[in-house]
Amino acid sequence: MEESMFRVGVRDHVMIAHSLGSPTFGPAQGVHGATYVIDVVFSRPTLDGDNIVIDIARAHEILGEIKGLLNYKNLDEVEVFAGQITTTEFLARWIHGQIAARVVGFFAGGLRVTLNESHVAWASFEGPVGG
Repeated sequence: MEESMFRVGVRDHVMIAHSLGSPTFGPAQGVHGATYVIDVVFSRPTLDGDNIVIDIARAHEILGEIKGLLNYKNLDEVEVFAGQITTTEFLARWIHGQIAARVVGFFAGGLRVTLNESHVAWASFEGPVGG
């Protein structure tokens, strides 16, 4: 039986360009664009002293900060991604890490980041934050 959990989610989107430099990716080896819908879900088994999982406005603000690091950028030219194949899975984990670093100190619980690549494909990364 699944553990009972409260969840709060926020959503935004980001437009990027990149290339996936491995023969595995066929035509996606060349530079192409992607628009990801980003879903971020914060979870915890109990509510905090204010009866919330996380303040929704603050969660949106944090997601907006991270979106600003990526939006309208060619990820092949972003220094932090040098030498990386910026797959959807890789980016979901990277965004998770960026959010986790910003919420430590006021949120402890689960965090799931899902990048919806289209209406038929997505990737996500999930793990704990804080303690």
